[in-house]
Amino acid sequence: MLWDIPEKLTHAEQRLVKKVRKRSQFFVFLREIRHLLFDDAFQAELCAAYQPRGQEPVPPALLAMVMLLQAYTGLSDASAVDEAEMDLRWQLVLGTLGKGEAPFGQGTLSRFRARVIEHELDRRLLERTVELAKQTGAFGWKQLRVAFDSSPLRGAGRVEDTWNLIGRAMSKLVVVLARLTDVPDDEIIEEAGLTLLQGPSIKATLDIDWDDREARSDALLLVLEQAEALLSWAHDHAQEVLEEPRVAEATKLLERIIAQDTEPDPNRPKRKQILRGVAVDRVCSVGDPEMRHGRKSKTKAFNGYKRHVATLLDAPLILDAQARPANEPEHESAAGLLEGVTAFGTLVELYIDRGYLGSDKIMELYRSGVRVHCRPWPEPNRPGKLGREDFKVDLRRKVVQCPAGIEAPIRASDRIAIFGDACATCKLAPQCTDAKQGRGFRVSDQESLLRRLRREAKSKRGREGLRARVKVEHRLARVGQFQGRAARYRGVRKNTLDLRRHCAVANLCELRGALAA
Repeated sequence: MLWDIPEKLTHAEQRLVKKVRKRSQFFVFLREIRHLLFDDAFQAELCAAYQPRGQEPVPPALLAMVMLLQAYTGLSDASAVDEAEMDLRWQLVLGTLGKGEAPFGQGTLSRFRARVIEHELDRRLLERTVELAKQTGAFGWKQLRVAFDSSPLRGAGRVEDTWNLIGRAMSKLVVVLARLTDVPDDEIIEEAGLTLLQGPSIKATLDIDWDDREARSDALLLVLEQAEALLSWAHDHAQEVLEEPRVAEATKLLERIIAQDTEPDPNRPKRKQILRGVAVDRVCSVGDPEMRHGRKSKTKAFNGYKRHVATLLDAPLILDAQARPANEPEHESAAGLLEGVTAFGTLVELYIDRGYLGSDKIMELYRSGVRVHCRPWPEPNRPGKLGREDFKVDLRRKVVQCPAGIEAPIRASDRIAIFGDACATCKLAPQCTDAKQGRGFRVSDQESLLRRLRREAKSKRGREGLRARVKVEHRLARVGQFQGRAARYRGVRKNTLDLRRHCAVANLCELRGALAA
């Protein structure tokens, strides 16, 4: 179902536009460009993914516009329905001026977002804002020069300690089993002997001296026994629903939390203790199991996600964006960002933070002729010693030459060149190595790129080039103004949708400013 979008303002709309104050001019701008943003081709894409049903079906393009309005105003689905009924600015954008009822409901918005995610239409919506900017001629760029960067996004789930994580995971499994087996929650708790779930929280029910190591050990034993009792009850009394996705997910979550947060107690045979340290890829919230522990720096930690954006350097536009778990290294996001970037043409220059350097895609681009700009990883601090830059690496001949002119082959197995006995008689050995087997030189898979980056970092022109990446930081800050510091949704994919629609709004704000200038 296509959205009929008149270009010309009605008399009522003209009167309203004249009254709109400066801070609300973005609504007027959306009204002016909506027919261009949602052209027939894009509307056809939306309709192919979502065919609304009901007595008065809502055009998908109109719902996509609602998504943008929600991003701009920060409103929930329920509030969006209210605004569509009572706010004249919303009615101006949606073409419903003077109508008493909203043309959509909360459920309609939720179902539409699910289809948007399923068909990657959130990326297309972001792409359409860039295509529109290019179509209007407000920005000009001939070559694709792009920068990547990331920033923290706090998760919406509650972060808890091991005790409460296990308790909440048990409660979640009980609720799911109760719904699918028609057995009341309290009956499952009683039959399985889950006394710890009868209080306000698992720690409150335990009521122990938490400084007493023996008491903690006994408490953990009881918690794990009751978790096992719940799993046994499910196996004995709910066999028919064990394969149901919600049960399987809740069961797997409980088992994972126990496995990640406990370890054998060396002082008490057949018992476990709380894991010392933090498990790799630790689930930190039952409410949002996809959240992870992350770090903005060595001293600043956060829990949730990272938002990654790819920004044009020659125009203030975001080409693609995605949310990823907070503990995921930046380089694992590079491939996804590049997929969105290359939709706009051939990439010529790429400016990145060094966290993205580990991506194989970055090296592929470099070898294909794309100029990569990045701060190099620092060399090990070895005062008075010869460094890596004093050695010559010949990747074609697969040899490394030391400052004394001695060559050593690069081993194919581990890409290390060992100079061995030659170091014993070398005059430069005191400045080079103390190793008995002689100097070893590991050749990185990115050796040629890293050497070029280090040369550029030592030149004034190269350092000026690196400072160009500050533009992507400005774009991230702009998106943060709209989206805030905390996630609205739970899960990677839903937060990616939310990030992309905020990026789309940021692009449209930049376009409005450029056209008004």
